[in-house]
Amino acid sequence: MDLSHAMDFTGRAVLVTGGTRGLGAATARAFLAAGADVMVCGRGSPAAPPSAGGRSAEFRAADLRDPAAAAALVAATAERFGRLDVLVNNAGGSPDADAATVSPRFVEKVVALNLLAPFFTAQAAYRVMREQPDGGSVINIGSVSAHSPQPGTAAYSAAKAGLLGLTRALALEWAPRVRVNHITVGLVRTENAAALYGDDDGAAVADIVPLGRLAEPDDVARACLWLADSHSSYVNGADLAVHGGGEIPARHVVRRNS
Repeated sequence: MDLSHAMDFTGRAVLVTGGTRGLGAATARAFLAAGADVMVCGRGSPAAPPSAGGRSAEFRAADLRDPAAAAALVAATAERFGRLDVLVNNAGGSPDADAATVSPRFVEKVVALNLLAPFFTAQAAYRVMREQPDGGSVINIGSVSAHSPQPGTAAYSAAKAGLLGLTRALALEWAPRVRVNHITVGLVRTENAAALYGDDDGAAVADIVPLGRLAEPDDVARACLWLADSHSSYVNGADLAVHGGGEIPARHVVRRNS
């Protein structure tokens, strides 16, 4: 079922951070297809902004680790569309690094991108949303690493765990005017899948997921649509798992393959 057709976001404004490629671009396209006006951001200009149904997202360059840049992005979005109904904090990520030798600068950058930037952007969005009769919705895109860290992801896992905690705290403080929710994302097939999961396009990795496949970006995008829609009006402070059941524990993989 394509929820972009079941849910109508006409007249509503959406900001998707890191929305120029991968999961963010898919989310932007889903909201466009549902009728929303969409702003995306990134640190570099895309060849073309996400588009769907003959409509395109607007783009603004921003480094959201800077609180002033985050505030300016939100202000520009609200000024362009006359309102801001949904913020999807999608920007994030980190290369693997050895926790024993990683530099303080690396740790600071990872935490800034994956925790502080969503905090700064959500703060600015809240100041707009709280003045609107219908309030608004903030959706934080998290990771299974917040729950089950992998080797090489210490700073990233800590930041993502912090993002989940932040979600729950803001959901308490900002309700009922603004709902804040979290999506725990697992393995996703994007244009970088080969670099992340190997040259088999993730086939071997998919075998450790109970549903037997990697997520498609649209799987997460549809979850964003639902969390932003009135269908989920009583959902606040939630952690929605979109990971195909998680990763099968190693002992079960070995038993199954023996």
